[in-house]
Amino acid sequence: MPEAFLRIRDFLEAGGGVLVVLAIATAVLWTLLIERLWYYRFGHPVEVKHALEAWSRRRDHTSWSANQVRRLLVSEVKLKLDDSLVFLKAVVAVCPLLGLLGTVTGMIEVFEVMAITGGVNPRAMAAGVAKATIPTMAGMVAALSGLVVSARIERFAQAEGERMADRLTPEAAG
Repeated sequence: MPEAFLRIRDFLEAGGGVLVVLAIATAVLWTLLIERLWYYRFGHPVEVKHALEAWSRRRDHTSWSANQVRRLLVSEVKLKLDDSLVFLKAVVAVCPLLGLLGTVTGMIEVFEVMAITGGVNPRAMAAGVAKATIPTMAGMVAALSGLVVSARIERFAQAEGERMADRLTPEAAG
């Protein structure tokens, strides 16, 4: 196990300080994704049950006020489905930007080495090139993995919100 930690440390050192920030952003991203998946699996069914019970307790299901109550119940469920999706999208968008920041800082290091050595020492430039490419790759991998899962989560939330609206009808109350 210690060898794995040494490899991770070496990878983080090769990618520079931006890679640490990117690792934190990725951890936040996956924490948000797991939280949403957890809510959809365990919290959402409870919310649906409460909304359906509130709807079925009503005697009136066809009046204007009943329609407003229905809209309120559906909106509350949809709000909870969409909770933190905007923040999730923002973190997904930040990951490649952090990777590009790593690219810039790595290239600055390459240019500094070129200025000092006159560009004749490729080994001295290699560390800067690594600091330029590793964060870019890591940012893209984090963003793509988060994008795939968050897109599925967003589609699920939209479909589940529509299902909720369909379930709260006058016929469903009986």
